[in-house]
Amino acid sequence: MPRFTKPFVFLFPGQGAQYPGMALDFWEQAPELRHLFELASDSTGQDMHDLLLNADGETLKRTDVSQPAITLANLSAAAYLAQQGFRAAGVAGFSLGEYAALVSAGVLSPEDCFRLVSARGKAMQESADRLGRGAGAAGMAAVIGLAPFQVASLIAAWKDEGVSDLYVANSNSPKQTVVAGTGEALAKGAGRFKAAGAKGFIRLAVAGPFHSPLIKDAAERFQPVLESVAFRDPRIPCYSNVSGTVLRTGAQAKQGALEQITKPVRWLDEEQAIAAQKGLAGVLETGPGTVLTGLWKEAGSPLPCLSAGTVAGIDAFLETLSKRASACS
Repeated sequence: MPRFTKPFVFLFPGQGAQYPGMALDFWEQAPELRHLFELASDSTGQDMHDLLLNADGETLKRTDVSQPAITLANLSAAAYLAQQGFRAAGVAGFSLGEYAALVSAGVLSPEDCFRLVSARGKAMQESADRLGRGAGAAGMAAVIGLAPFQVASLIAAWKDEGVSDLYVANSNSPKQTVVAGTGEALAKGAGRFKAAGAKGFIRLAVAGPFHSPLIKDAAERFQPVLESVAFRDPRIPCYSNVSGTVLRTGAQAKQGALEQITKPVRWLDEEQAIAAQKGLAGVLETGPGTVLTGLWKEAGSPLPCLSAGTVAGIDAFLETLSKRASACS
């Protein structure tokens, strides 16, 4: 592999990026990475290769299933890139994706990462089951066309009018904010956001009102497992969902992992901090789907966001870089 003078930051997707059969190309075409499938299987007590081969979309939506599965896909993509001689100059992960970022930054071992996301997924699924399912249950919705600060301001104002249990959950882009709330709060918010100028209010197919105080009990169940795991200081820049800035220590990363369950994901702040990192060639969506690519484009950075979630996608990306490097030599 040629040496590339400008580095890339890896972005790891979270829940919602999953799809049946994801990551199986790494199993089939890069047998050296099968140890990651084994680690994930050990942590969940389920054969992850069999799961990804046979599970349908509805099964993969369960947060206790999707969290280890997406993490496996994310780490497989990063490991395949490393196998080809390409490593990250910095990392960030959207919600669950932050765990793959912590592994890539040297904060967590893959073994501890799978143990944590398995426990996290189970704790969050229990909270979701407690809160119920269906159209009228607690959950999340995307507010389209309003900036995060506008959404936060509206929610604060509506509390005086009796609209409680509605929270900013994800600050995704200048044009998209995800809110979490009870079924009643989301129903009240739908019309109010549209009246305030939102172009859309879309209920999301997620198990519960994540990144909000409504699942505080999930954080309480997860904390003992989290406390049993060692977090090391990051070796490369690793951006925090909770602060939107670079993590400095392992202790800060551990605290963020707990707070992240009930606090909003400040993804737009992370994107802006990454774009300000000097000397970058771009960012890579290192995992399934293209959700983060879309959000990156909406954030307005001139740096490209490229797909690196499959063997074919990574091979194409590396071939393009190789040709560019050869042309410049």
